[in-house]
Amino acid sequence: MFMSMQYVEPTKRDLNSKFKFSCYKGIGCFTKCCTRTDILLTPYDVLKLKTHLGIPSDEFLAKYTRVYVDEKSGQPYAVLKMTEEEGKCPFVTDDGCSVYESRPLNCRYYPVGQGLMVAASEKGPVKKEFYFFVKDPNCLGYKEDREWTIGEWRTDQGTLEYDEMNREWNDIQLRRRGSSDPPLDENKQQLVFMASYDVDKFRSFIFDSRFLELFEVEDQEVERMRNDDVAVMQFGFKYLKFILMIEETLKMRSPAALAK
Repeated sequence: MFMSMQYVEPTKRDLNSKFKFSCYKGIGCFTKCCTRTDILLTPYDVLKLKTHLGIPSDEFLAKYTRVYVDEKSGQPYAVLKMTEEEGKCPFVTDDGCSVYESRPLNCRYYPVGQGLMVAASEKGPVKKEFYFFVKDPNCLGYKEDREWTIGEWRTDQGTLEYDEMNREWNDIQLRRRGSSDPPLDENKQQLVFMASYDVDKFRSFIFDSRFLELFEVEDQEVERMRNDDVAVMQFGFKYLKFILMIEETLKMRSPAALAK
């Protein structure tokens, strides 16, 4: 979630850090945190939301998101589009979130923020997660008596599944951030956005083009991707690492094989 840094408590926390918080219908600030904010979506967020709504990924992206492009890297991200009239989340109602079971990861974590960094070690770079609190003065949840550790909060809010599904994608973002490569051009931005977020279009890209003629992909993986969105998303991460030259995760067929 993009947020004003003035609300971020500048202290790193861990899974055992404690805080008091509760949010419920009837609290004075109910759904206020769902307005006038920028919520960055992960690939798994989009997959879950488009499935929940029963629409294709390209329709979801066109209707409910806008594209944010990082100036330094040229990396494109999907950001939830707020309503023009009130600047609120399109899924928020007077009764709360209408897609609560499939709500994005950043919404699940709030009022906790999650950070990722690469630290040096004797064995080389090590990826580390850390946490922080978002102390929005308009949020009354911190005045409640329910106490949590961050680890308990993550489990209660169902972040573990999302974190696991997005692990490879997060790794790609970290490695891109530390790269001195020039920003992505427009054509590569479109490929990166498709492989990250548009699972239905990416499936068509794999099966309706010469992709499988050009690249060696195991038969079992091909069959999983025909009907499994998660399998397509995970293959998309392989494709991203390949086209961004992070790892040689895909192997092109030999000229002799292509000639057959």
